[in-house]
Amino acid sequence: MRFLFIILFLISNIYAVSNKDFTLYKKEGTDKNHTLLIIGGIHGDEPGGYFAPAFLEKYYNIKKGSLWIAPSVNIDSMIANQRGIYKDMNRKFSTISQDDPDLKNVQKIKDLILDKQVDLVLNLHDGHGFYRQTYENAIFNPRAWGQATIIDQEKIHSLEKFGNLDEIASTVISRLNDNKLFKDYHYFGVKNTETQYKDEQQQLSLTFFAVTNNKPAFAIETSKNITDLTEKVVYQLKSIEEFMNIMDIEFERNFDLNNYEEVKKLIFDFGTVNINNNIKLDLNDIRKILRFVPMKKNDNNLEFEHSLANVKFVNGSYHIYVGNILVTTLSPQYFDLKSSNEDIKVEVDGEIVDTKFTNTIEVKNSFKILKSNFRVNVIGFSKPGIDSEDEILLKRSDIVDSFSIDNNKQTYRVEFYDGNNFCGMIIIKFKE
Repeated sequence: MRFLFIILFLISNIYAVSNKDFTLYKKEGTDKNHTLLIIGGIHGDEPGGYFAPAFLEKYYNIKKGSLWIAPSVNIDSMIANQRGIYKDMNRKFSTISQDDPDLKNVQKIKDLILDKQVDLVLNLHDGHGFYRQTYENAIFNPRAWGQATIIDQEKIHSLEKFGNLDEIASTVISRLNDNKLFKDYHYFGVKNTETQYKDEQQQLSLTFFAVTNNKPAFAIETSKNITDLTEKVVYQLKSIEEFMNIMDIEFERNFDLNNYEEVKKLIFDFGTVNINNNIKLDLNDIRKILRFVPMKKNDNNLEFEHSLANVKFVNGSYHIYVGNILVTTLSPQYFDLKSSNEDIKVEVDGEIVDTKFTNTIEVKNSFKILKSNFRVNVIGFSKPGIDSEDEILLKRSDIVDSFSIDNNKQTYRVEFYDGNNFCGMIIIKFKE
């Protein structure tokens, strides 16, 4: 009987597995006449397909029309950097088992596609090779998917608005190819899979589900053979912009999409993580491992600025990802937490500054944590016989470099305790 219970327990837990829910972001202008739905990251090993919509969500402003963005709909696979850890999600839009871990997300995507406000759907991917109408070699050929705008059929005959898929796709790639490409051979083509008659696998896909429900849908495929993420993101964004132009969706951005270095810097700005509302860490240039991070034994709350940021608990540590990139690993030291709104007074280069937990204080030469009700621990500094490291004037040279938060050895942790309870942290950042 006990053996049967164990078997039933294991089966129920297998079926209880579910892919992480995804977030939809709506960016809407004053006139919501046309709505473009963008689905990113349906394949977890195609970073161009999710870093581009995340970039779009963060840096674009919509003045007219509506832009709905799901930057990553397959989060478990994205973190694992695999196409689909529960098998190919893009082959589940015809039928799907009720115990499939992707069920909730697939149904959520279907509901979005069928929403009466949605006028057109883009599904973003990275595909192998470079699509060409005639065979050139193993990389450049008609069977390749990369550098192509994919359509399932030439037209949706029942639609007057955006129903001519081939014409729209041809217009998009023509404008894109006339624009600045990083290399001449990166030019795009239109690939018509003629899904209904020629491709049984594509009949299971997101875009075919959309067109069979009278929703214009396209896949944008940048090439997996382009290894530079910035180049792929730029091509995705330029394609999306052309679709927005066709749909009369007006947008603005305060950066030059043709400026490679500017776009790259923005792509790799990973923002911050706020832990239990008393620690905030900058995820840019953070060390690969941070040890003894004060946290609770259970139910830690991590909030991220970046839409692709996620956490995975592995072997007692918190692995922080942005997209498929493992940014850092937090090794916790467990404490009971005690919340406090008390101001912290810090002498910074001779001036008194009031601050609160999670804040970062910039220091040129020296700082001193002034006396308070808290016990203070400056991580990387120690002095025999000192229980609380307040009222001590410290310079950068007083703190051991290896305890810095960042690789550049500029930022350091100052922790505050009430007895054995952790209350919060501030960050000291030395100016270069």
